[in-house]
Amino acid sequence: MEEDIKPDIKPVIDETPKEPDDKKTSLCVALKILKKYNLNSTAETLKKEANLTDSAYNTSEHDVNNALNIFKSQGDPSVYENAYITLSKFVETSLDIYKHELSCVLYPVFVHMYLDLVCNRYEAEALRFMNKFGPIQESYYQADIKNLAIITKKEELDDNALISNYKSNEFVVRMSRDTLSLLKRHLKEKKQTVLLDIVQENLFFDVYEGIARNKQQIDAVAGGMIGEGTRQDNKSRVYYGLLKEPDLQTAAATVNLDEDEEETQESEKPKKKKSKSNPLLSKKTKIDPNAPPLDRMPLPQLREIDKKIKVQAVLDSAKRVALNHETLPSICCYTLLNCSNAVNCATISDDATMLAVGMANSRVRVWSLVPQKLRAMKTADQLLDIDLESDDVMHRILDDRSAETTRTLLGHYGPVYQVSFSPDKTLLLSCSEDCTIRLWSLLLWSCVVAYKGSYHPVFDVKFSLHGYYFATASRDRTARLWATDNYQTLRLFAGHFSDVDCCQFHPNSNYIATGSSDRTVRLWDCVTGEQVRLMTGHKGEILTLCFSNEGRVLASAGNDCNVLLWDIAHGHLIAMLTGHNGPIYTITFSRDSTILATGSHDCKIMLWDYSKLLEDLSLDDMNVHNPTVVNNSSKYLLRAFGTKNSPVIHLFFSRRNIMFCVCSFNSPQSN
Repeated sequence: MEEDIKPDIKPVIDETPKEPDDKKTSLCVALKILKKYNLNSTAETLKKEANLTDSAYNTSEHDVNNALNIFKSQGDPSVYENAYITLSKFVETSLDIYKHELSCVLYPVFVHMYLDLVCNRYEAEALRFMNKFGPIQESYYQADIKNLAIITKKEELDDNALISNYKSNEFVVRMSRDTLSLLKRHLKEKKQTVLLDIVQENLFFDVYEGIARNKQQIDAVAGGMIGEGTRQDNKSRVYYGLLKEPDLQTAAATVNLDEDEEETQESEKPKKKKSKSNPLLSKKTKIDPNAPPLDRMPLPQLREIDKKIKVQAVLDSAKRVALNHETLPSICCYTLLNCSNAVNCATISDDATMLAVGMANSRVRVWSLVPQKLRAMKTADQLLDIDLESDDVMHRILDDRSAETTRTLLGHYGPVYQVSFSPDKTLLLSCSEDCTIRLWSLLLWSCVVAYKGSYHPVFDVKFSLHGYYFATASRDRTARLWATDNYQTLRLFAGHFSDVDCCQFHPNSNYIATGSSDRTVRLWDCVTGEQVRLMTGHKGEILTLCFSNEGRVLASAGNDCNVLLWDIAHGHLIAMLTGHNGPIYTITFSRDSTILATGSHDCKIMLWDYSKLLEDLSLDDMNVHNPTVVNNSSKYLLRAFGTKNSPVIHLFFSRRNIMFCVCSFNSPQSN
């Protein structure tokens, strides 16, 4: 599957090295040197005189790399260690204003020097180099360094995903022009060929004008597997605004009529009432200048049931509690007992009536959170007697005799990693280690479709807020866009360098955000399939994502125990919230975008003052070229709630701003 993701990746090392005495190989080496120094016209002349075609040049690329590696191996291996020591001393003795940016080159140079030593079969020298300089690298690179240290022989370099990433991609280092000039001057003065070649071939400098960044600014966005995202990665325009809401007055009349009939039946002397338009529904929403065109992404046409659901959501919002630093939300916590660490995920439907849980034993369980039980559809013979034109047809087709408090869905044959309700609650998606995504009917309580896009486990699945579309994140380093009525993938989002652990739809359904084990957050355009944002700053795997209700801010969290907030309009990190002591599994915003809630493996729920954070940041007035990152987390922490040895796996704000929490109790014996 990796060949499908990176079709242009060429093998780094040839399995059968040979001396570069072949005429064609020598010509290819000469051509590569000419192209390196931009002598393209000379290269074309040589190619014509030697009668060497492009295909022959491409097929000899393995021999070229092998020839260059053999040439390097004829040198002294101690050159690498001496060159690295010289570079480290240069960084340490530089002025403080440049020191922190210069230190960004130490890690990628260390990696490529180690790989060169292993490639040239200097195994003892490579081990000494790793033990001497590996521990002094930044803490957030230590996991990658441990994986590199396992590779000690040239034959082990083949088919290693991490090494393929380093060899096939340039490590991005963002530097001011003054800092880069200082580095170039040092490299020219020392005349160390090994160090100069590594910097020129394997590093990409994203140069900017202005004052060099300090250590705090660099650490905030450092940690990506292959460096920071470039400014060019975040140049595309993102339509982060919300779509205009449809006219709901007609559907509201039906809902009001049903309520009036119920009141009439309860009253002994009913009074004639004039139908009044609800001011909440008659209010016309303004067109957001940052919203995408309505026809940009083909969204499903609203059915009557969809309109009624939206009307009910608006009516519920009228009873919403206004939250602030003085009025904190009420929390309703559901704790799953006797699970023996078998719960992988949980989610609650948008109207807070159903709870779905994915288990490690390949089962999906659904509970009703309201007195109304879960009913199944009547038999085919019974459905023939139902008037399909009646207003309450959805109630009539369900059999009261089949009502149960909980139901179990069987079909997966591997641990279930994530579940997601459709907006109308008639469908449920689940993804599993068995490499499939299953679509379950909550009327039939059975699987209706099994989607398969790759031969790798699927870690996350999310329904679009508009229904019909859903997104998945997989171990094959890709995310995918699907439609419920299509067996094939609509869009394949490839670009991550490691497992894609989580995904999330933007509120306008035009974009999908993904978080990966390569410690980057990316934003993808569902229409074009292109990457429009690349954001670095996490120091560990990213496990959860959540967009703010207005669509401007994206929150991400994971194994590094930090919550990072991104302004997707420009792709900048705007805040880092710290306080948890364990991996963060879930993030959610309150319905009025005043509070941000986070839940962690440390058995704590933390509430953050998101409205105050936005006031202090003032996104519209922010300096695009040098944004300010908020690090004072204690200033915005409102309250921390602890559970009894129960890690928090899901948080959810209802339409009335009541917070629901799902935990899984871990008994001391199981630990």
